[in-house]
Amino acid sequence: MSSERLYSDALPTPSGWFCLGAASEFAAGAVATRRLGGREIVVFRTHDGRLAALDAHCPHLGAHMGQGGRVEGDTIRCPFHGFCFDSSGTCTKTAYGTQPPRNARARAYPVLELHGIALAFFHPRGLEPTWRPEGADMEGWAPFRLHRWTLRGHPQETTENSVDIGHLGVVHGYRHVHERAPTKTSGPHLFARYGFERPTIRLLGRDLAVHETIDVHVWGLGYSRVHVTDLSWGLDLRLLVLPTPLDAEHIELRIGLSVRDFAASPRVPAALRRLPRAITDGVLGRGLLRVYRGEVEQDFAIWMHKQYVDTPALASGDGPVGLYRRWVRQFYDAGVRSDAPLRTDPSTTA
Repeated sequence: MSSERLYSDALPTPSGWFCLGAASEFAAGAVATRRLGGREIVVFRTHDGRLAALDAHCPHLGAHMGQGGRVEGDTIRCPFHGFCFDSSGTCTKTAYGTQPPRNARARAYPVLELHGIALAFFHPRGLEPTWRPEGADMEGWAPFRLHRWTLRGHPQETTENSVDIGHLGVVHGYRHVHERAPTKTSGPHLFARYGFERPTIRLLGRDLAVHETIDVHVWGLGYSRVHVTDLSWGLDLRLLVLPTPLDAEHIELRIGLSVRDFAASPRVPAALRRLPRAITDGVLGRGLLRVYRGEVEQDFAIWMHKQYVDTPALASGDGPVGLYRRWVRQFYDAGVRSDAPLRTDPSTTA
């Protein structure tokens, strides 16, 4: 892996909702440490089940609340002097029975739980969110299975794959890639629809030809949900792509996969609809996640060694990369270099 600085000079950490892990990782009364935007944060679930996230270091005298801190009711108690902080970061009491100092306040991060995923909102200047990702009805769908990597990269670069049609054929070997409808944006939401033919995959001992359509919902640069319809076998899948910025150069990338119940999928052959959920959710889900993991890993060498290009010379066939580059500007404070003009081939409408 190259030791050169790849992203930090061009792309600061964006604002947005970013994954902290599966919601099940945060048990009531437990304290966990995570990294987000170059900061360490503590994530805890109060005894009444609410999730909270604060800067890890106590504003009193700097102790790390993830190292010996504990949950007391709806607060986290610092291990150094016993100061307690609620989910808003307000110090509610000291161990001395004295009035908490007014400036003893920890930075709090808004959190939400969506489809079994814990997300926190990050803004470089600590501003509150004005939007949140929308969920989807999960009735008849298996819980998401997750996989995680840590690698050099940036959320803008990984999320750009959702509009980079050109790389789908070159890197992943997809054929007949096409936009089924123009890509649209509305505030923090980007929506794209594609169709393609995958290379034959081997699953459960069989070679499968796969023709797919996908609907891509991107909410900011930390949460993407993709609905996959397999036209060959009638399967319906949902995929998650969840890049979390750890610091200026590294991300924690999680992916998720959920399989729709065969009994609720009208395109699935009748014989397969009789399979028990243990097979469709378990064996098939694990096998498809392995396939998905392998495809994502094909991008790793590119992401880890590429250099960010402020003014790409876009060509017809790239896909709506230009639209995407303009859309992402809203997630940065003024002055980010991603607002540089795009050199675009006149023959492309991207």
